[in-house]
Amino acid sequence: MFEKTHVPILGVVENMAYFTDPSTGTAIEIFGRGGARETANKLGAPFLGEVPIDIALRQACDDGKPFVLDQPDSLAGRAFMDIAGAVAAGLEAGVEDRPAPTIQIVD
Repeated sequence: MFEKTHVPILGVVENMAYFTDPSTGTAIEIFGRGGARETANKLGAPFLGEVPIDIALRQACDDGKPFVLDQPDSLAGRAFMDIAGAVAAGLEAGVEDRPAPTIQIVD
């Protein structure tokens, strides 16, 4: 869709990349993993990161609260901060000269 409308893709994010088992800390890849990285490679776009499944993230979204402010040190909070850093770095590298960027989130 973005190619057809000539909207540049700033990067690709893998949403719901995994769930961390609370008792063992093991990453469980419920929906598979790596599809966003493959998509980024096919598009020639940066892979910006993965966001894990987090019940607290879902709750914060339902409550309309900024998750990263409440849970900055959680896996998902750090993932969002890392993605924001990658977006900022891309903009600083000259992406701001292009038309309005779009982030594609792959579920």
